[in-house]
Amino acid sequence: MEKFDKRLELPWWLLRIGLGVGPIITGIDKFFNKLTDWTMYLSPLATKTVPVSAATFMHVVGVVEIIAGIVVLSRFTKIGSYVVSVWLLGIAVNLLTTGMFYDLAMRDVEIAIAALALSQLTRVREGAVERTPARNAPASQFAVNH
Repeated sequence: MEKFDKRLELPWWLLRIGLGVGPIITGIDKFFNKLTDWTMYLSPLATKTVPVSAATFMHVVGVVEIIAGIVVLSRFTKIGSYVVSVWLLGIAVNLLTTGMFYDLAMRDVEIAIAALALSQLTRVREGAVERTPARNAPASQFAVNH
């Protein structure tokens, strides 16, 4: 029987909380621009391609980020962390196409790697939970039926 190493619980929770709460906070801020003016990070290529204003597009981005954060914090952590990872890689590509913000693109790639680590930790953790027998299994499960 394989158990989830208890030493990995703290890193799992830290990644889960950080990768869940972070997107929720930045997603909400897409509507208020208190952390930064998010539209400045939108690639000129994207502004030419999307059929809405940069502000409206950022509102949509914010909604997606809020949902992704909630999914990470829910019982669907593994799926949510994959979504956050892919989302961050997309943001990194967008930042690279601006011709600046290379430092932020690198940071987002690193956070995407952390999200992938969370998905893999969650996969192992869920597998360990599924293989753990019930603590108070009724004795009748061991009875032989004639």
